[in-house]
Amino acid sequence: MMRSLAAKLTLAFLFVSVIGVALVAVFVSRRAQSEFDRFVLDRYQLDLLTDLAAYYEQNEGWDGFSGIVVRAPDRRPGRPPSSLPAPVVLTDAEGTVIYGGRRYQAGSQLAQDTLTGAVPVEVDGQRVGWVLFGEVGRTAPVSPQSPELRFLAGVNRAVLFGALGAMVVALLLGLLLARSISRPVSEVTAATRQMADGELGIQVPVRTQDELGQLADAFNRMSADLGRATAQRRQMTADIAHDLRNPLSVLLGYLEALSAGKLEADPDTLAVMYERGRQLQHLVDDLRILALADAGELALDRRPVSAQTLLEHAALAHMVQARQRGIALSVRDADGESLPPIHVDPQRLAQVLSNLVANALRFTPADGRIELAARREDDLILLQVSDSGAGIDPDDLPHIFERFYRGDKARPADGQSGLGLAIAKGIVAAHGGHMRAVSTLGQGTTITAAIPIDRERPKTSGSHG
Repeated sequence: MMRSLAAKLTLAFLFVSVIGVALVAVFVSRRAQSEFDRFVLDRYQLDLLTDLAAYYEQNEGWDGFSGIVVRAPDRRPGRPPSSLPAPVVLTDAEGTVIYGGRRYQAGSQLAQDTLTGAVPVEVDGQRVGWVLFGEVGRTAPVSPQSPELRFLAGVNRAVLFGALGAMVVALLLGLLLARSISRPVSEVTAATRQMADGELGIQVPVRTQDELGQLADAFNRMSADLGRATAQRRQMTADIAHDLRNPLSVLLGYLEALSAGKLEADPDTLAVMYERGRQLQHLVDDLRILALADAGELALDRRPVSAQTLLEHAALAHMVQARQRGIALSVRDADGESLPPIHVDPQRLAQVLSNLVANALRFTPADGRIELAARREDDLILLQVSDSGAGIDPDDLPHIFERFYRGDKARPADGQSGLGLAIAKGIVAAHGGHMRAVSTLGQGTTITAAIPIDRERPKTSGSHG
């Protein structure tokens, strides 16, 4: 049993081409035979009418007309061609039979309906008789050495050779086409096996722009995404371990000192331990939210909410911290634009805005400014947080929503999990929206959460985004 796709495709192409060529050859051969017979018959009839008109004109009538013959070649070498009675009926202008062959008696009168299919014999524009033609081929056999049969034999040979040549060309083209189809499939199959063996991110060449090329391109994108996802998962595991190690090390150190009596459980010591415990709890909560968002199981209690109200509450929650750092935090008015309410989970959207404002506060210097604004764009409400910080490097900008991503690898985490923007992106995606960021070095950054307007859901705590 054949397992090669190329062999199967080649045989399929060959089988189809053989059937097609054979059918064409049969139809062409039979059509050529039919048309050639018609040509010979037409030529014979035309010559016969010419001869009959010449006889009538030379003899000034049909007197003495004894019969019509067809010249048939004799098969014996050295013998002149013999004559056979022609399957033709000749009458005068009134329909009286002059020569009836084996069908009519000479002198009999034919009815007008019998002469319907007859051909007139004319001399100087006058009708002098009628001719009824019969089956020439049955009474006038043709020799195999005749020019007619030699012509038909040549046509048949040409058709045969053409069919054989077409099959050879079809076989070669089938091999080429089968190889062009099977080669990309084989490359994708081999690359898939390599991926199964753990070699991620492998790429295959994209040779065409057809469906096979699209398959190769889709495989390359899948392989690249899988490689990046695997690398991100490994990096995330390392980052989680790093972020867990620091507070755990502090807690274990304090607990060890307390158990050994080297340290007293004073309020300052307990406050440090409590702060590290909260840091661990915050990281665990962030990871849980991300896991729920990735699984599409983040519970959303949707209700109609004013976007302007969400912004004002977010600004109020961070106003004290902004004043302590000398940063101007404000909410831009909607400029008289009446924004429709958005059907969202207010607590989840408050968490998104809180993460965005907290992130802006960390990177905005003293005497800087942070502005919150809402505006409509088509069927979306855009919630924007803009700052006048140092901006984000263009190389880092596409990755800021990735988990634990830090553009400045030397910058400490400052107690932050590094999941704020990733969580914001997950919550907005659960609402059917998306996040985007625009930044200019030395001028600042604007991060936008785009929320659909008409996405009302049942107001139950069990509804999912």
